[in-house]
Amino acid sequence: MRSSFPPLSCLLAFEAAARRHSFAAAAAELSLTPSAVSHQIAKLEELLGVRLFDRSGRHAGLTDVGRDYMGRVSLALEAISAATDHVRKGVRNRLHVHSSPSFATLWLMPRLADFARRHPEIVLSLSSSPAPPDFAVGQVDIDIRYGVPNWPHLHVQPVFEERILPLASPAFLAAHRVDQPEDLLRLPLIQSAANVLQWTDWFRSRHLPSMPGPYAYSFDRSVMALEAAVQGLGVVCDSTSIAGLHLRDGRLRKVFDDRWCLKTQAHFIVCPQRHLDRPQVTNFVNWVREQAAQPEGAPPLP
Repeated sequence: MRSSFPPLSCLLAFEAAARRHSFAAAAAELSLTPSAVSHQIAKLEELLGVRLFDRSGRHAGLTDVGRDYMGRVSLALEAISAATDHVRKGVRNRLHVHSSPSFATLWLMPRLADFARRHPEIVLSLSSSPAPPDFAVGQVDIDIRYGVPNWPHLHVQPVFEERILPLASPAFLAAHRVDQPEDLLRLPLIQSAANVLQWTDWFRSRHLPSMPGPYAYSFDRSVMALEAAVQGLGVVCDSTSIAGLHLRDGRLRKVFDDRWCLKTQAHFIVCPQRHLDRPQVTNFVNWVREQAAQPEGAPPLP
C-alpha cells in the first residue's frame, strides 16, 4: 500500500460527515459514536496537515480544502464501490462510456439498441456531463469529448467530420423567406454557446463580417438550441451530424445546401492507450466509427 494512503476508516468517516453535513448523522450511518467519527476526522486532518471542517457553526461545514478533497475522495470511494459490485455480481464484460450531453442524447442514444443487439455480452453504462472524467479514478473506459483536442498522453481519434450550417423548421422557413445569407440578419438567430464554430464564423465565411443585435435565444448545449429551432423560434447554426435525426424526420431543414457549410472535427473518442487492449473497448470504438461513416440522418446500420 502507498505510504500516503490514509486509513480507510478515516476516509469513510470524512466522506459521510461531508456528505451529511453532520458528524452525528455520519455516526448513525456508519454505526459509530459521534466522538469516534470526530476522532477519525481529526486523525485524517493531522495526517494531511490541514483543516477539513470549519467547526465554528452548528453544522459540519467544509473548508475550501475540504471541499476539494471531498470531490476527489467521493469519486475514489464510488469507484471502489462500483468495482466491488461488479465482482460480486460477476460482471466482467462491463463498459463505462462517458459522453458530452448533446452527442449522447442526439447521436448515441438513438443507436444504442443496435450496439446492444450486436454485443449482448457487453454490459454498457453510459453517463453524460460537460466536464471530462478523470481516467485515473478508473470509472470510465471511453470518453466522447467535444471541443478542440488538447489531451496529451491519451488516445484521441475524431468521430466524424461535421458540417455546420444554418438550420430551421419547415414552418419557420415557410413563414420567412431566406434566399441569401443577408436575409438571416433580419431573423431571430439561436446561439449554441458551447459550439466550436459560431454564427460569427459562418457569417464571416459568407463575407458578412457584421452581426445582427443580440441573439434571440442562447443555450449552452446544442440539444437545447436545436430543440428551440424545431419549435420554430428561429434559425440555429449547428452540426448537421448532431441534428441528423431532426433532418431525417423533417423536423429541421438546411437553410442552404452543403456548398455553404463550414467543416470541422469537434467530437473525439478519447481514452488511455491501454484501454484499447480490452475487446469491449475496441468493439465499441469500431461500432461508433462504423455508424459515423453512414450518411447524415441515416438509421442505425443493421
